[in-house]
Amino acid sequence: MALAPGETSESFIREVDENLRRSQAETFFRRWGKLLVAGAILALVAVAALIWWRSQQAEKTAAQSEELAAVIQDMTAGKTRDIDTRLAAISAQDSGGYGGLAQMTGAAWALQNGERAKALATYSAVAADKGQPEEFRNVALLRQTALEFDAIKPDQVIARLQPLVTPGSPWFGTAAEMTAMAMLKQNRRSEAGQLFGKIAADKDVPGSLRARAVQIAGTLGVDATAAMPAAE
Repeated sequence: MALAPGETSESFIREVDENLRRSQAETFFRRWGKLLVAGAILALVAVAALIWWRSQQAEKTAAQSEELAAVIQDMTAGKTRDIDTRLAAISAQDSGGYGGLAQMTGAAWALQNGERAKALATYSAVAADKGQPEEFRNVALLRQTALEFDAIKPDQVIARLQPLVTPGSPWFGTAAEMTAMAMLKQNRRSEAGQLFGKIAADKDVPGSLRARAVQIAGTLGVDATAAMPAAE
């Protein structure tokens, strides 16, 4: 679903000098920054659900699982009647973490319907709820930060995501990308470029995000292609 920015040709990158590359980086982020933030985390709820599911006994939450799956299927099919009520019922039962997943599904639904404030409040609540599985809280925190990215200070973004910017973690790619973009807002170009290089070098980060990291790092004067794993 994410819209990837147009590729910058390698020949152009070789020809421009350092000042022009800085200018290009600024233009790049003015044009694509919001899309990068919004698009990079669309699959994280599924990742969190998978991580959590593997650590649980399915029979304990089978009924909620089936109901939530039915709600999502109806949403996809355009059968939107009573969606909010059904999600609220699952959230109220909150067995084994499905309450948090239902809340985040409701937040995504609210966002789709233009209710940004409601979605933001829900993600914030899940992120702060110590009773929810850590995986869900991390996803909610990323979604919350993505929605607030342009409204909060860069240092707030960096501090909030710092625990997730750990190579090898399932959240590293998205958290590191938003952190690097916040660094660019602070004019910390060298640090941002190096962080994009780390994203490119992490074999566990999705290929599309790594390719984007290589491109952006190049605009910042960092040759991240050297850090790409040999397999790619």
